[in-house]
Amino acid sequence: MKSYLVFFLIMVILQASSKETSAQINNSFDVQTKIKNGTIEGMYDTKTGVQKYLGIPFAQPPVGDLRWKAPLPAKNWSGIKETKHFGPRAMQAPVFGDMNFRSDGISEDCLYLNVWTPSKRNTKDLPVLVYFYGGGFVAGDGSEPRYDGESMAQKGIVVVTVNYRLGIFGFYSHPELSAESSYKGSGNYGLLDQNMALQWVKENIEAFGGDPKKVTIAGESAGSISVSYQMASPLSKDLIAGAIGESGAGINPTLAPMPMKEAEAIGKEFAEKAGINSLAELRALSSKDIYEIYQESGRFGFPVSIDGYFLPKTLPEIFEAKEQAQVPLMAGWNSAEIPGMAFMQGKPYTKEAFIEKVKETYPEQWEVVLAAHPHQTPEEVEWAATNLAADRFIVYSTWKWLDLQAKNSDQPVYRYMYSKLRPELKNQDLIPGLAGGTMERNGQEAPKAIGAPHACEIEYAMGNLPLVHEYAWTADDYKVSSQMQNYFANFIKTGNPNGEGLVNWNPVKGNDTHPPYLVIDVVSEEKKSEVESRYHFHDQYFGKK
Repeated sequence: MKSYLVFFLIMVILQASSKETSAQINNSFDVQTKIKNGTIEGMYDTKTGVQKYLGIPFAQPPVGDLRWKAPLPAKNWSGIKETKHFGPRAMQAPVFGDMNFRSDGISEDCLYLNVWTPSKRNTKDLPVLVYFYGGGFVAGDGSEPRYDGESMAQKGIVVVTVNYRLGIFGFYSHPELSAESSYKGSGNYGLLDQNMALQWVKENIEAFGGDPKKVTIAGESAGSISVSYQMASPLSKDLIAGAIGESGAGINPTLAPMPMKEAEAIGKEFAEKAGINSLAELRALSSKDIYEIYQESGRFGFPVSIDGYFLPKTLPEIFEAKEQAQVPLMAGWNSAEIPGMAFMQGKPYTKEAFIEKVKETYPEQWEVVLAAHPHQTPEEVEWAATNLAADRFIVYSTWKWLDLQAKNSDQPVYRYMYSKLRPELKNQDLIPGLAGGTMERNGQEAPKAIGAPHACEIEYAMGNLPLVHEYAWTADDYKVSSQMQNYFANFIKTGNPNGEGLVNWNPVKGNDTHPPYLVIDVVSEEKKSEVESRYHFHDQYFGKK
C-alpha cells in the first residue's frame, strides 16, 4: 500500500510539473467505420468522447483528364483506409498570411473531408453540421484550427469540414470546357465539389450516427457565400435542412455570379495572354505551370458563373421565384467588417474629406448617403466610413440574402450582429490579419479596431478559442464563445437558436420596417434595426448595376 501511495504521489508531481508532457499524452485509440466506399480507420478520443476521421476522400482526384470537370464520386477501396491526418489542401498561394493549416501540403488532389462525431454504439439520428471555409474562393482549408469540429461535436452534433477547389482550378470557365460538359457550362467546380460533399453526407453520415435529413450547412465569408449558393442551387437545395451564414452572400457586389458567356470570355482571354490556344494545351500543363501562369496574371480568382446547371439564375431571381431551399436561415455580420480607410482611401477622418469621398463614390446620390451617415466629428466619420466600406464589401449582400429569404419563405430567419472586440495579441510583434488570424508586424501598424473585424467570430462560434493561441483570451471571450456556440448548436439541432440561459432572439418578418437582430457581445441583447435605410439605398444602388 505504501509503495502504491509513493508511486501515485510521484505521478501527480510529474504531471503537475510538466504541462508540455501532459499536452503530448495521446488520449485516442483506433476505431473503424464502414462507409459506402470501404472501411476507414480513425481515432476515438477518450477524453472528449469524440471520434475523428480526417482526410476521407469524397470524390475522385480532379487531376489529369478530370481537371476542370465536375467531381465524380470516390472509387471503392479494399482493405482499411487510414483517415487520421488531414488531406492536402487545394492549390493556392499564401494570399492571406494569417491562415493556419494542419493539412498535408498542397495538391490538385484535394477533395477530402473530415468528420467529428460523438456517436456511441447505439447512437443514431444526430444533427449534422457541414462547414465550408472562407478565403475569397482563392484560399482556405478544412484543417484550420478555428474550424475544428471537436468542440461542436461535444454538443451532440456530427461535424464535417470540406475541402473544395479554389482559384483557377476551382472556378475557371472556357468555351471549350463548356462545349465538352454534358450541361454545356463550365466553372463553379469548387461549388460542385461542395455539392458532391453534401451527396456524400447523405449517403454516409448514418455510419457516424448522423441523420441525413438534419444537415445544416454553414460557413464564413466565401464559406457563407457558398452556403447562399448551395441554398439556391437545384442540385443542393433538397440536401439541407438549415443554413448559417457568417458575413457574405453571392449577391452583387459580393462575388456575385456572371453570365456564362462573360465568364468564358475571361477564361479564353486569360489563356490567350499566356500563349495557350487550346484546352488540350492547358490540361497538358503541370500544376506548377498553371500555378505560375495564374500568379503572374495578378488575378484574384475567377468568377462564379450562371452555368445553367449548378446555378440557373442569379440568387435574387431564384429566391424571388421561391425556388431556393425552404429552410431556416441564421445569418449576420460583424460590427466593423473592414476598416473605414477602405472607403476613405488614405484621406483623413474629417467631415470635409468624408463629404468629398461620398460625392466621388456616389455622384448622383451623395446627399442621400450623407443623410444616412452622421459625420460631424472624427469619431462619427470613422464609423460612417467603416459602415460604408462594410456595406459595399459584404454587409449589404448578407442583408439582401436575409431579406430575400424572409420575404420568400415561411421558414424562420434570424439576423445577428457580432460585436465582441478581440483581446490583445500575446506577441506584440504580430498584428491582426484580414482573414481572421495574425501576421508579422514588419513595421506595420494595424488600425485600432472600433468594432469586430471580418472573420474574428469563427473561433467563438465553433468553440475553438483554445486552439487559436495568438490571442490572450479572457473570461469575457469564453463567455461570448459559450453564448454564440450554444445559439449555433440549438439552431443546428432544431432550426431555432433559442435555449435556456440565452437572450431571446426573434426571427425577422418579411415586412418588418425595424427588424429584430441579436447583438452578440459580452452582454448580448436583441435590438430593432434603425438603419434599414442604409440597406434599402444599396439595394437600389447595386440592384441597377
